[in-house]
Amino acid sequence: MAMEVATPAPAPIPAPERNLVLAPAVAASVENHKKNRIQVSNTKKPLFFYVNLAKRYIQQHNEVELSALGMAITTVVTISEILKNNGLATEKKVLTSTVGMKDETKGRMVQKAKIEIVLGKSDKFDSLVPPVTNGKTPEEEANADTEAAVKAQEEVVPTTEA
Repeated sequence: MAMEVATPAPAPIPAPERNLVLAPAVAASVENHKKNRIQVSNTKKPLFFYVNLAKRYIQQHNEVELSALGMAITTVVTISEILKNNGLATEKKVLTSTVGMKDETKGRMVQKAKIEIVLGKSDKFDSLVPPVTNGKTPEEEANADTEAAVKAQEEVVPTTEA
C-alpha cells in the first residue's frame, strides 16, 4: 500500500512595495482642449460648416488649428485651401504623424495618419469678413452661415417640372 505524503506549498515571496506616482496629464489635457482647435470629420458635418467655423475661430483667436485623422485629412486640406485661396488665412504650420488606435471591428491596434494645420489671420481678413456682434458661439454662427448658403443655393438652382 502506497502512502501519500503531503508536502506543504512554498510560501509566496512577497513582492517589494512600489509607490507609483501617476502624474496628472495636464499638458496633454490642455493640448486636447485648445479653444482654437477644430477636429474635422468627413461624416459629421458639411464642408462649409468647417470653413465657416474656421473663419469664426480666426476672427476670435487670430489663428485656428485644423486637425484630422485618416480619411478626413483630405477634408482638412480642402478647408485650408479654401481659406487661403479666398485671402482669409495664411499657413503657419503643417504637422503630419501617425497615431496608434484600436480598430473597433478587429479589436487590434492600427496606425492612422494624422494631420494638423495651423492657419493664421491674413492681413486682408478684417476687410473681407464682417465682425460678429450678435453674441452667438462660433458653432452657432457656422451653422447659421451654412444654412444660409444652402438656402441661397436652393433659391438659385431652378427646379424643372415634368
